[in-house]
Amino acid sequence: MLARLVDRKYISLVNENYHLTTKLFELAHRNPPTQRLLVEARPIMQALSTALGQSCHLTVYGQGKQVVIAKVDVPNGMGFSVRVGAELDLIVSVSGRILLAFQDGATQKLRIAEAVARSPEHANTLIVTLLDKIRERGFESASSVQVRGLYAVSFPIMDSQGHAVAALTVPYAERIDLPDRKTIADVENTLGKAAKHLSALIGG
Repeated sequence: MLARLVDRKYISLVNENYHLTTKLFELAHRNPPTQRLLVEARPIMQALSTALGQSCHLTVYGQGKQVVIAKVDVPNGMGFSVRVGAELDLIVSVSGRILLAFQDGATQKLRIAEAVARSPEHANTLIVTLLDKIRERGFESASSVQVRGLYAVSFPIMDSQGHAVAALTVPYAERIDLPDRKTIADVENTLGKAAKHLSALIGG
């Protein structure tokens, strides 16, 4: 019975432990269970921040914008972070494009329309092409167009249908005074593993 439930993605098997997935909730409400996501995300985000020496944050979609639902500050106290509850733009941000790219066509179209309605100045005729490239790559990694000198890397947190329910992001601020500082490639590799692990824990 457990094997069948795992096959149908009602239960996930991670590190020899069984976990309930989000599939029943998705079928009933078509929305991610934020509390479950937060419980699973917190220790992963703490370990991620410690490993990289950078802050990280988790965002979800909401009515043409994204909302920060969790964050972990830089361990050494110097770096860049955003506050919980902050509302961030979608189309011009790395994490926002993740929340758009990993959706079915109809959902993606609706979210782009809502984002443009909220911030008309962010309209981009090439956005769908850009999102296709992000989906093929599996993540987004680019210089910030909002904060000079900041670089951001973001990966999707997937549900059982292969859609992004959240974006896990590291805003990379290079510490030039640290000789053993992590590189952007280090961030991409470590963040990718963390996002994959978190997705598995919620049944993605």
